[in-house]
Amino acid sequence: MDKSRKIIAVLAFVVFCTLTGFTLYKWVRFGTIDGGSIFFSFLALSYFFNWLNWGRHDGGGEKDELDRHIETQSAKIGYFVLMILAGIILFISEGVSNLNDIKNYPLLIVVGLTFVTLPITEFIYSRKFK
Repeated sequence: MDKSRKIIAVLAFVVFCTLTGFTLYKWVRFGTIDGGSIFFSFLALSYFFNWLNWGRHDGGGEKDELDRHIETQSAKIGYFVLMILAGIILFISEGVSNLNDIKNYPLLIVVGLTFVTLPITEFIYSRKFK
């Protein structure tokens, strides 16, 4: 990685740390959670990792077979990690272990959609080749 790429990666990480620190400060000091800061913190973190991995913030560019394999496998693993984390967040935020006691229906629907998204996508994509 050349010098300008390192500087950009460091700047993206500094932006992430600044946004995260600001969010934590507001939460600890004022007891408020800033949704925008949380969202943009995750956006800066994704920018940082895309820059580290691919040398570009959007992850695009010329990719060989190994790069495409890495993207495919990491996307599938990321999908399952996101599915598990969504379920954990649902049960932690609701503080219940019984599905009938859950009141956050939008989050329950999102968790349910995580179970069907991959099979539906694979079905639609496989039809393209049949």
